[in-house]
Amino acid sequence: MLVSELFVEVPQDRMTSEDQLRTDFGLDSLGFLELRVICENTFGITITDTDFTPENFTSIGTVADLVRRLTEGSPVAAE
Repeated sequence: MLVSELFVEVPQDRMTSEDQLRTDFGLDSLGFLELRVICENTFGITITDTDFTPENFTSIGTVADLVRRLTEGSPVAAE
């Protein structure tokens, strides 16, 4: 859902959790910021600078994990 808002030219049914945001979709620094804002607005969360790391924004799956943890109120540690 979130990534499909950024990549309307990629059919959502062709996206997987392993898709790399930078290499598979060509997301640049502005795109990462936009994705951060979309996540925050959609899920009512705050992604701190500590959580806004390359490790948490590598793939669709890592972003989903981050959002899941933040919506559950668990602390997120960058790996």
